[in-house]
Amino acid sequence: MPTAALPTLTALVAFVMAIALADQWRERRRTYQLAWAIGSLLFGIASACEAIAAASGWNGGLFRVWYLAGAVLNVGWFGLGTAFLLARTRFGYAYAVTVALAGIFTVLSQAKNHYPDVGGLAVGYLIAALVLAIAIGVETYFQNERWPRIAAIGVVGASILGVVLVVAATLPAGPIALDEHGVPVLTPLPGVLRLLTPFMNVPGGISLVLGALFSAYVFMPKRRVLGYSLDPGQTGDQILFNLIIAPVAIVVNFVASLPGAVSALLRGRLHSRVPATLLIALGALLISGTDFGVKGGSTDIFEASKLIGVGLIFVGFLVSIEAFREIRIPFTRVRLGRPRASEDDRAPSRERQPG
Repeated sequence: MPTAALPTLTALVAFVMAIALADQWRERRRTYQLAWAIGSLLFGIASACEAIAAASGWNGGLFRVWYLAGAVLNVGWFGLGTAFLLARTRFGYAYAVTVALAGIFTVLSQAKNHYPDVGGLAVGYLIAALVLAIAIGVETYFQNERWPRIAAIGVVGASILGVVLVVAATLPAGPIALDEHGVPVLTPLPGVLRLLTPFMNVPGGISLVLGALFSAYVFMPKRRVLGYSLDPGQTGDQILFNLIIAPVAIVVNFVASLPGAVSALLRGRLHSRVPATLLIALGALLISGTDFGVKGGSTDIFEASKLIGVGLIFVGFLVSIEAFREIRIPFTRVRLGRPRASEDDRAPSRERQPG
C-alpha cells in the first residue's frame, strides 16, 4: 500500500513551484509562466489527493479531483506553457503534429477499450484535434506568433469539458475500488472522460520534453552537420522536404553540438536556458515514465519518480532566467539574491531559428 510521505513532499514542491511561478507572472505577465503555474498547481492537487488517500482512504470526491487534475489536465497545461515560450519559433510544426497524434491515439484508445458510452465521440475528438493541428501548422507557416493561442483554445476547451464530465460522472455507491497496488480502478469513470487523457497528455507531455530539448538546441553553440531550412519563402516541395528532414537534422546537430555546449558550460558562457531546459526535459521524462513503476508493482518507484521529476522541473525553472528574473519570497519584495541580468529577455526570435 502507498504511504503518504512521498506524495506529500511532491505536493509541497509542486505548490511552491506554482506560487513562485504565479508571482513571476504577476510581475512580468509572461503567458508561459501562467500556464506553467496552472500545471504546477494541478500537479500539486493530484499529489495532495494521493497523500490524503494514503492517510485516510479514498472517497468519491477525492477520486474525481485526483483523476481530473492528475490524469487529464496538468500535463496539457505544462505543454501549453512550452508552446507560449516558443511562440516565436517554428516549434509550432512539432506542436501541431502532437495535437494530430492526440486525436489518433484517442481513436486507438477507444478501439482498444470499447467504452460503451462513447459512440462516435472518439471521431469527434479526432476531428477537433486535426482542425487544431492544421490551424496551428498554417499559422506557424505564416510566421504568426499567435499560434499558441490556437493551442490554448484546445487546452482550455478540453479542461472545461473535463470539469463538466467529472462533475456529472456517476460513481458506484460504497468505497472506491482499488487494484493490488492501492491505486483506484478507473472502470467507474465514463469513457468520454477517459479519452480526454490521451487528448491532453499526448501533446502536453511530448511538447514539454521536445520543447525543452528544442529550446536547449536553439540557445546552445551549434555545430550544423545537416542543414535544413523552414523559411516559408520556399516552394511547396522544398518546404515539405525540409519539414521531413528537420527532425532528423535537429537530432543529429543537437548531438554534434553537445561537446561545444559542455565546453561553454565549463567556461561559464552557456546560455542559462540550455541547462535549465535539459533539467525540465529530464524531469518530464521521469514523470511520464512513472506508470511503469505501478505496472511493475512498486508504488514507491511511482511516487519517488514523481517527486524527483517535479523537483528537476522546478530547478530547471529556477535556473532559467525566462521563468525567474529574480528569486524572492513570492508576493513580496524580499529578494533572496540579486536580480539576474538578462541574457535575452525574449523567446528566441526568427533570427535565432536553428538551421
